[in-house]
Amino acid sequence: MKAFIKTACATTFVAMFALAPAFAPTNAHAALFEDDDARREILKLRKQLDETNARIDSRIASSLETLNARIENKAEKTSSLDLTGEIDKLRNDIATLRGQVEIMSNELSNAQRRQKDFYTDLDQRLRKIEPQLMAIDGKEVNVDQAEQKAFDAALALFKSGSYPAADQAFNGFLQRYPDSGYAAQAQYWLGNTYFAQRDCAKAIPSYQVVASRFPASQKAPDALLNMASCQLELKDKIGARDSLESLVKKYPASTAAGMGKERLAELK
Repeated sequence: MKAFIKTACATTFVAMFALAPAFAPTNAHAALFEDDDARREILKLRKQLDETNARIDSRIASSLETLNARIENKAEKTSSLDLTGEIDKLRNDIATLRGQVEIMSNELSNAQRRQKDFYTDLDQRLRKIEPQLMAIDGKEVNVDQAEQKAFDAALALFKSGSYPAADQAFNGFLQRYPDSGYAAQAQYWLGNTYFAQRDCAKAIPSYQVVASRFPASQKAPDALLNMASCQLELKDKIGARDSLESLVKKYPASTAAGMGKERLAELK
């Protein structure tokens, strides 16, 4: 009889602990689930939990029926006290199992909450690194976080007077982000880094790129004006006049065009 009861308890324990790993929450595994997969996994765990409870109830009923039948049998009435003790022990074991089921239910609930928190945090992180829609030179363009930081860092170097470092930073930016919405501005400020170092031989080509490749850029008028200044610095009056005339013709309403007209008058 004792062997029977122990077998019943052991069977119940084995069924319970066989499912335990399925309920154990791990952050690394949960992090790999997509939303639909996670919901399916949670439903699966709930189903297993219900099945376990059902098996426990069935085991209790079966064991009690068997024990009660044996108690009623006259041949085993002499061991009724022993059987009653065994029944009490079985009930205690089942109470322990139910306690474990409750613990696993709480762990499942906690896993669901952690999973929700994980996806909320993941969504917030993705929003920070996803490209942002920005208005640059009158156009809306997507700019990612790294791109924005690289441009801002290069411009900060120029404004601090670190022209050689700014030169390298803008060149690096243009190589890394040749199609960036900041490409025209980066090219313009690259020209300014050369101009600030009185290297007009390098500044002029940079300004020419802005004027030819990005004629709609807000920096195009200033690029032509600065290019004319560099050409005058190099004693190229013909080139300077051409740049100023192009400035006045293409961008007559710009502030740079007003200054260009004054300089043209001085050249005549």
